[in-house]
Amino acid sequence: MVRKIAMENLTCSNCISKVERRSSRLPYVNSASFNYAKQILMVDFKEEYDEVVALKEIKGIVDILEDNIITHYFEDVVEIKKVNFFKEYSWVIFGMLIITVTFFAFRIFPIINNIIGTNLTPLQSPYREILYWVGYILLISKLLKQQIKGIRNFDIFNENTLMIIATFAAMFIGKYEESVGVVILYSVGEYLQTRAVQHSKNEISALVNLKVDYANVLVNNKIVVKDPTSIIVGDIVVIKHGERIPVDGRVIEGSTSLNTSELTGETKLKTVKLGDDVLSGNINVGDVIHIEAMKEYKNSTLARIIELIENSTNTKSKRELFITKFAKVYTPIVVGLALLLVVYGLIFDPTNVLVANNSGYVYRAAIFLVISCPCSLVLSVPLSYYAGIGTSAKHGILFKGSTYLQAITEVETIALDKTGTLTYGDFFVQEVSNPETLILAASIEKFSSHPIAKAIVEYNKEPVYTIKNIKEIPGFGISGVYNKLELLAGSKSFLSNNGITVDAEKLPVGSYTFVALDKEFIGYIIVKDELKETSMETVREFTKHYDTVMLTGDNEKSARDIAMQLGGIEYYSELLPEQKLEKFEEIRTNSVSLFVGDGINDAPLLKNADIGVSLGSATDLAIEVSDVIIINNDIRLLDKAIKIAKKTRRISGENIIFSLVVKGIFLVMSALGFMWMWLSIFADVGVAILCVLNALRIIYQKKYLE
Repeated sequence: MVRKIAMENLTCSNCISKVERRSSRLPYVNSASFNYAKQILMVDFKEEYDEVVALKEIKGIVDILEDNIITHYFEDVVEIKKVNFFKEYSWVIFGMLIITVTFFAFRIFPIINNIIGTNLTPLQSPYREILYWVGYILLISKLLKQQIKGIRNFDIFNENTLMIIATFAAMFIGKYEESVGVVILYSVGEYLQTRAVQHSKNEISALVNLKVDYANVLVNNKIVVKDPTSIIVGDIVVIKHGERIPVDGRVIEGSTSLNTSELTGETKLKTVKLGDDVLSGNINVGDVIHIEAMKEYKNSTLARIIELIENSTNTKSKRELFITKFAKVYTPIVVGLALLLVVYGLIFDPTNVLVANNSGYVYRAAIFLVISCPCSLVLSVPLSYYAGIGTSAKHGILFKGSTYLQAITEVETIALDKTGTLTYGDFFVQEVSNPETLILAASIEKFSSHPIAKAIVEYNKEPVYTIKNIKEIPGFGISGVYNKLELLAGSKSFLSNNGITVDAEKLPVGSYTFVALDKEFIGYIIVKDELKETSMETVREFTKHYDTVMLTGDNEKSARDIAMQLGGIEYYSELLPEQKLEKFEEIRTNSVSLFVGDGINDAPLLKNADIGVSLGSATDLAIEVSDVIIINNDIRLLDKAIKIAKKTRRISGENIIFSLVVKGIFLVMSALGFMWMWLSIFADVGVAILCVLNALRIIYQKKYLE
């Protein structure tokens, strides 16, 4: 059971991975994943757990790591009290005041003496040192408090550890102004970093701002404002101009234009009229319409999209997992290297160990520690991937996790279903061999949900016969009994398996339904499906970069005709669902594979492919097992999804390389004595801010989406 736990004000980048890791270790938790933009921990609980105890223990984990975090179940209403800044930071402010007065008292008196000729005595040792130490202790009081809490819970090595050891070492060797300056710069940098991260979260959240606060439900000819979650199937919902549709439904009164851009990325308005189906999340920009609710809110498109996006952080990319593991071991290693630097000085150059300049090994080690904080990596890489997921959602592409956002960049083999994926899936009867064949076919096909069966039933205008003992064999056909005679309707192989010979060589291209009665061939119906205009251009582009193949259960002639229109791509026809899976396994070899489909019979392939992509019109089962969903059925968006994913991978790679290179250069310079402590802050918070801002390019840069 997945529950959402809100964690208001959690800003510590390094803390997030620890919250995930420690929550996952609780005996009643399967897994836990933090949603950066929503500040929600998604916890997959085991069947038996005490929600009160669980919340208390998870809150305890958070409180150890950071103060003033309000932890509660997402659905609970909690009063959030505003933090009194001066009360919260009173000791820090007092420390800064002491340091400021001490600094000016020591520096200004000699200047005043020179200007006005007085003989005022500046603040001298040991008072100056004592005041600096008092101010310093007050200045890092919050860091010390967090560190003490961490030590009590065996969380010893973190960014607080680095900052405290580094600045304490600088104070110890007499670099008072530089030490407190670093603490102040670090605090300011952390504030700016928090603002940058929050800005990033807001930008990502704005991409998928699909919330519906209310719904106008018609009750006894009066409009009653209700919570969308209270709508049931059959309710009549009134959608006024400018309002967002709260649930999936069907227009029963009026006509209008819908803005579907936030749901599908399509800027062109969609016109809907009486009898048309509409999706929740679209905005009415025309006249008032009445719709009949076809689904409850929790099962509607809008709710499913929001849930998918919120759950998208549950499956992390390889890079995110690497950074999490890297940060876990990085800090202890850096502390160890800094200690080795001091030990080296004690052994080989003891006279310079405590020197208060760039030659001093303690000073170098202190700078070493300030530079080494992994915040830039811990922050920017997850934000990059979440920005990629948010940008994709804005264009009507839903990734179920960043692991798929990364995996899609490694695809080498693309397999495509034909019906409903490359074609419209709207079959129409092209030819009927004789009237009796049509009536017999319509009489039995009305018991099937297959698109071809529906086309035949709709085409027939004559009264149908009574058929009994219906049996449908998926992928083959359907059988029944008419006037005590066996009636068969289906593929050529279906009739052949029942001992009936069919000659289809001279028939035109199309999908066939053959009919036989009492072991005798009666006739055929040819049904056609049109290729989507977008399929031709997109598939031909795919063939330039990927091994592209079409897998279909349709007959050889129809499959070959579509394959030729697509530029002569490789194809396999007349495949049953299990045969599709077998053929796909043969094709994929050792490459990363992707399959695009939309039907129930595509579900096994969607589940077994490295990446399963379903269209928005797909069956619920296909959507459930797929990894990526294209809402508006436009296969061109698959190409756009790959471009967004590649841009995300490139930017996250840039952040990793930039962060490690800058830190590496600064670390080497500090070890050799060519670095100042105040400049080391850039390698910490400065790099982190730049990496976070770089991650935002995924949202703002439009060129790669053209």
